Amino acid sequence: MTDDQRTADGQIRTAADGHVLCIIIDRPAKLNGFSLRMLRGLGQAFSELENNPTYRCGLLCAEGANFTAGLQLDQVGPVMATGQSLFPLDHVDPMSLRPPLRKKPVVAAVQGICFTIGIELMLACDIVIAADDCRFAQIEVKRGIMPTGGATMRFVERAGWGNAQRYLLTGDEFNAAEAMRLGFVQQVVATRDLREAALTMARRIAEQAPLAVQASLASSRRYLEQGPVGMSAEMDRMQQRLSESADAAEGVRSFVERRQAKFEGR
Repeated sequence: MTDDQRTADGQIRTAADGHVLCIIIDRPAKLNGFSLRMLRGLGQAFSELENNPTYRCGLLCAEGANFTAGLQLDQVGPVMATGQSLFPLDHVDPMSLRPPLRKKPVVAAVQGICFTIGIELMLACDIVIAADDCRFAQIEVKRGIMPTGGATMRFVERAGWGNAQRYLLTGDEFNAAEAMRLGFVQQVVATRDLREAALTMARRIAEQAPLAVQASLASSRRYLEQGPVGMSAEMDRMQQRLSESADAAEGVRSFVERRQAKFEGR
C-alpha cells in the first residue's frame, strides 16, 4: 500500500509507553472516520494489547482535533447489510461484545467530535477521559439504522432508561458536562491536557499488580453479566489464586519494607 493510499484510508497506529500500549486512531483529515482498513487495524491493535505480556493497560486515543466522526458508511454499510462482523473474528473485539474478549483494562481519551462508533468504543473501555470541547451524538436513527456496537446496552447501563432513550431515539448532540452527568466519562479536562491526563491514568493502572487488575476487571464484568450471586461464586477462588502469586508476596514485602511494589505479573 502506498503512502497516499494509507493516508486516504487512514490507519491505526500503536506506540509503547512502558507497560502501556497506546492505540491511536489516525485519519484526522477525514475527522478520523473509520474505514474498513481502520476497523481491521483496531482489532489487530487490541489483540496486540491482549497477547503481549509487556502491556498491562491500553490507551485508546486519536490524532487531530476529533476522536471520530463515525463510520465511513459507503465502505462499511455494505458489510453491515450482510450481517458480518466489522472486526476480524479471530481478533479481540474492541467493542467487548463477543469472544475473544480482552482481559486487560483500557483507558479512552476523547476530544472534539465523538459520534456513533466513537461513543461505543469509549463505553467499551473501562475509564474515559474527555476534553471539554467534546461533541457527542449517537446519530444512527438519523441514518435509518440502529447502534450495534453496544450503545443500546451501555447507555441504559450507565445512564438509566430515560436518559438513554433521550439520546438514542433522537440522535441529539450532548457535551462533555452532560456525558459526565450520564456516567459516560469519568473526568473532563482541557483539550490541551487530554493526552497527558489519560496517559497518567493508564500508567497508574499499569503500576499495579497485573493479575490483580485483571481479576478485579473480570469480577466486575461477571457482576454485570451474572449478578451478585454469579460474581460471588467465583470471588473466593480468584482471591485464593491471587494470594498464591509472586505478585501477592511482593505486595506483602513492599508493605513491610515501606516501598513501592515492583510487580511482574506472575
